[in-house]
Amino acid sequence: MDKRTFIKLSGMAGAGLVAAPLVSGLIGCGNAPVDPGTPAAENAATTGFTLPELGYAHDALEPAIDRQTMKIHHERHHAGYVRKLNAALEGHAMGGMSLEALLAGLGPDDTGLRNNGGGHFNHALFWKVLTPSSEPSQPSGVLADRITASFGNQETLLTALSQAAGSRFGSGWAWLVQDESQPNRLFVCSTANQDNPLMKGVVDTHLQGRPLLGIDVWEHAYYLNYQNRRTDYVAAVLDRINWSEVAALMA
Repeated sequence: MDKRTFIKLSGMAGAGLVAAPLVSGLIGCGNAPVDPGTPAAENAATTGFTLPELGYAHDALEPAIDRQTMKIHHERHHAGYVRKLNAALEGHAMGGMSLEALLAGLGPDDTGLRNNGGGHFNHALFWKVLTPSSEPSQPSGVLADRITASFGNQETLLTALSQAAGSRFGSGWAWLVQDESQPNRLFVCSTANQDNPLMKGVVDTHLQGRPLLGIDVWEHAYYLNYQNRRTDYVAAVLDRINWSEVAALMA
């Protein structure tokens, strides 16, 4: 990313043009590392992005997601993305930016920040929107209204999410996204690898927006329990969505 783009994105964040409150703050991603040689470092609360707590035990989502998968997924895979992201930002021009601004400013060739920044955000969102409760959650209020306006009903939304997750070739994510220019419009899409709808310099325009729900379809998310039965895994995850948390992430 060149200096002009960096200044533009920093200005957007300062002016509140990047949706506030930021999703990364709501899901516990932590703060970007700051160059220790700058004045900002004197007041920095942390030295880098942090691994959020799950908020529930590793076995709390069983039988949908087993304990061993959750433990490995959170403590190794997600933690690895956080560690590598902080390392990639050491001395980097994007150090100190919010995760949203960082992801929005990436280009296709920013491989390290793209993979690890995306991996951190995507997993933090995934943990946040899951619930250990065995009682199915239901959308309500403004979220329910927007689902009805955008999809017709909740069942159509769930079918769209299932199809997006099931049809994603290889590794990636399925998303429920809020259109930033038309906040009442929600849509479903999928992205490859650790890309997400915040990456305006990477993903196509029709995929861009504010992520509200993400479903991980990398094999490490389900293979121990489901092997190649991705569809069964996705169905189980959709039964464990915390729609109150999803609603809280809307702008």
